Amino acid sequence: MEAVGILCLAVVVLTWGFFWVWESSERMKSQEQADLLGGGSHTLLVIAHPDDEAMFFAPTVLGLARLRHRVFLLCFSAGNYYNQGEIRKRELLQSCDVLGIPPSSVMIIDNRDFPDDPRVQWNTEHVASILLQHIEVNSINLVVTFDAGGVSGHSNHVALYAAVRTLHSEGKLPKESHVLPPQPASLVPPALCVLLPVHENQLSALPLKPGSLF
Repeated sequence: MEAVGILCLAVVVLTWGFFWVWESSERMKSQEQADLLGGGSHTLLVIAHPDDEAMFFAPTVLGLARLRHRVFLLCFSAGNYYNQGEIRKRELLQSCDVLGIPPSSVMIIDNRDFPDDPRVQWNTEHVASILLQHIEVNSINLVVTFDAGGVSGHSNHVALYAAVRTLHSEGKLPKESHVLPPQPASLVPPALCVLLPVHENQLSALPLKPGSLF
């Protein structure tokens, strides 16, 4: 019995040691990534409807939080396609709470200019104007939004990408800003490859600078 007790104790000690080493390694890895990306950066997640944040961007938000980024969320509609906008707005705030985004960092736009409707083309200039204002007010230096196809092809998703592209082409974005689409791009600038592990290999980064991939 004494031998069994010693064996059990040895197993417990070895198990604890393994997890301690693993946790230390993960902490060091996160710290290195945070140093490279600039811990404390302000990130803006731009979505079209409540539930986009969880359906398409949850790993991204959690990864950025580990890197000490302060995440803001800008949602361009209440998701009222089935007349459940008020319910979905509450659900969005609850989802953001789980993801670590406080209510004070969440902005939900709920007006007729941006209806939740795949048949309606949102005005690109109007979207870009609101987006730029939000970027400037919150000193944003990283923008996370949909890719050119809106992931699912939804026109409201595509409108957000179009607005970011417009701001970039007009040179209105902060010089050191970057955009992260939720699907891999064909090319990833070497200097930004470090971002890939942060987003569970779901994302690639495109520099918002003249001569970039846009």
